[in-house]
Amino acid sequence: MAAPPLESVLRRDRLLIGACLGALCLLAWAWLAHLALRMATMEGLAARMMGMTVDDGLSAWLGAALAPGAAALADAAVNFVLVALMWAVMMVGMMLPAAAPTILLFAALERRRVAAGAAGGRVALFVIGYLAAWGGFSVAAAAAQTALAATGLMSMQMAVTSGVLGGALFVGAGLVELTPLKDRCLAHCRSPVEWFARHMRPGRAGALRMGLGHGVYCVGCCWGLMVLLFAGGVMNLAWVAALAAVVLVQKLMPNGRAAARWGGWLLVAAGIALAARGLLAG
Repeated sequence: MAAPPLESVLRRDRLLIGACLGALCLLAWAWLAHLALRMATMEGLAARMMGMTVDDGLSAWLGAALAPGAAALADAAVNFVLVALMWAVMMVGMMLPAAAPTILLFAALERRRVAAGAAGGRVALFVIGYLAAWGGFSVAAAAAQTALAATGLMSMQMAVTSGVLGGALFVGAGLVELTPLKDRCLAHCRSPVEWFARHMRPGRAGALRMGLGHGVYCVGCCWGLMVLLFAGGVMNLAWVAALAAVVLVQKLMPNGRAAARWGGWLLVAAGIALAARGLLAG
């Protein structure tokens, strides 16, 4: 029986990988919606997600099993892990849709390599490497959230309580959108073909490194926008979806770079207005 044409195999692979990415993204959004609903009805969970220590069953068990100082440290570590996990899942839901074309491109290149006799099974490792880069960002974001909660600058809705600080976040994010670093990283995300040609690495470790490298560019492109989650509310799903839509426009639409530049100026203007209102209110 003759082997199916390569284009037919590539089409099948695109459908399969696209379905897997879509399912992963939907699962992330479903978990976030579930978490937001629980936080709306459970004050203790909301406090934990803000990075505060709470007296729940886990804390009681730690207190009984460990010395008081060690129990408090362990409870704080558990809180931090939960917050970092929340951020990591959020990044999966927000970033995978915009990254899907690059992942599908890598999968097509891999299928051609396999057809030429190279070893396969590298697409999943590329995705893992990509998500690992956002995992690093999630740890940093969790640290920032924990610090904000400890200083009383974060509300139970996980948004900054200071209008001046919120305005500063908008201004900072807008300025990031106007930097050469943003230009370079966005150009890579919009057209990674040349980067693939120059950085193709053999073996499974090579695929992991390539995914991590692409993820670093993606973090460099979008971290300023992600910081705005602190301004609008980390678990405000409408705000999360709006920022994810901005990322999609910048990376996939024909005028994405112009949209990023105009968006940067709009963020700066909105931040100045928000900070001024905060100063007048104070």
